[in-house]
Amino acid sequence: MSVQSLKKAAVLGSGSMGHGIAQLLIMTGTEVTMVDISDEILAKAREKIQWSLEKFAEKRTIRKEDAEAAMARLRVTTSMDEAFKDADLIVEAAPENLEMKKKLFAQMDKLAPKHAILGSNTSTLSISELGKMTNRPDKVVGLHFFNPPQMMPLLEIIRGAQTSEETTKFALDLAKKLGKTAVLVKKDVRGFIVNGILASVFNEAFWAVERNETTKEEVDAAMKYQAGFPMGIFELADFVGLDILNSVAREMEEAFGARAKPSTIYQPLVKAGKLGQKTGEGFYNWSAGRPRIPFELADKFDPNRLYTMAANAAAWLVHDDVATPADIDTAMKFGTGWPSGPCELADKIGIDTIVKNLCDLHGRYSEPMYESCPLLPEYVKNGRLGKKAGQGFHKYR
Repeated sequence: MSVQSLKKAAVLGSGSMGHGIAQLLIMTGTEVTMVDISDEILAKAREKIQWSLEKFAEKRTIRKEDAEAAMARLRVTTSMDEAFKDADLIVEAAPENLEMKKKLFAQMDKLAPKHAILGSNTSTLSISELGKMTNRPDKVVGLHFFNPPQMMPLLEIIRGAQTSEETTKFALDLAKKLGKTAVLVKKDVRGFIVNGILASVFNEAFWAVERNETTKEEVDAAMKYQAGFPMGIFELADFVGLDILNSVAREMEEAFGARAKPSTIYQPLVKAGKLGQKTGEGFYNWSAGRPRIPFELADKFDPNRLYTMAANAAAWLVHDDVATPADIDTAMKFGTGWPSGPCELADKIGIDTIVKNLCDLHGRYSEPMYESCPLLPEYVKNGRLGKKAGQGFHKYR
């Protein structure tokens, strides 16, 4: 199926991601049926879409009549049968639970027309496993939007083990239609690009504090004021939700073993229900708003330590032919607001320096997470040291 023939879509789940995806689709001319478990939930989601479209119109991002036309393309229902029966595309945006999503994909496959493409907005789970629940694994693809979907520019497209070229092209063309910058995850690995790299960065920051080598405020000050990140690492962890990070950490450890051994620093907080911004407290107290990160602590932690872990995670993605350096850098800049991507940063620092940093960390802690991806010493051996040599992950001459 081609994007040009896309007339009707269904979105399964109307939470912040689901209703945002539905809004994107109706804004670009597609008729959408949004399905959820209750009329009350759907009514609230519809109100949020209406509000968002009105804000776009107020800011003159779209015309008022276009907002009205978009709303006219939206339907809501609690019936999967009704939502899926004539859909060309279904995007699942249910909670991050593999068993739940497997059951949903089996239902989607049973109720949808044979030509329909089935997408999942999962941020970490296996597209291949979801595809196995259907009789059309070639038409199953990952469509990982970022929150809020109507504002964030990135779309990660994930190929499952049996996702076809035709389905991949449809997903890439859909990204263009929706005005998104797409990156292709060529192989189905846990965490994909953005969450895979973020997981390694979060984990190293957590370990550094758990080992009493620094404080969360020192890490966050360095990453905000030295590195120019939009948020500090612990601040971002609270914003994402410590329960979600805990789930991602378990997925990554299951997939990569000791290479992704998680810190346990946030476990007491999760057990106490202190999950971050959404509960008012996590690493920081959010009751009075966004925490103040002291500028005077900015030189107390070296951002290169986290850059090193990001570069190693990126190297594994390139080594395993999951993604290109260009797509990795684009994903981190457009998906997380990083000023530079991890491959660009590694080239700037020097691949040889990254390898030395990993050797030093491994010598200090003897943990598999600090073992260098084979690609990095190979680059050093071949003189691909980064910008100073004219080539590293990228070419500069």
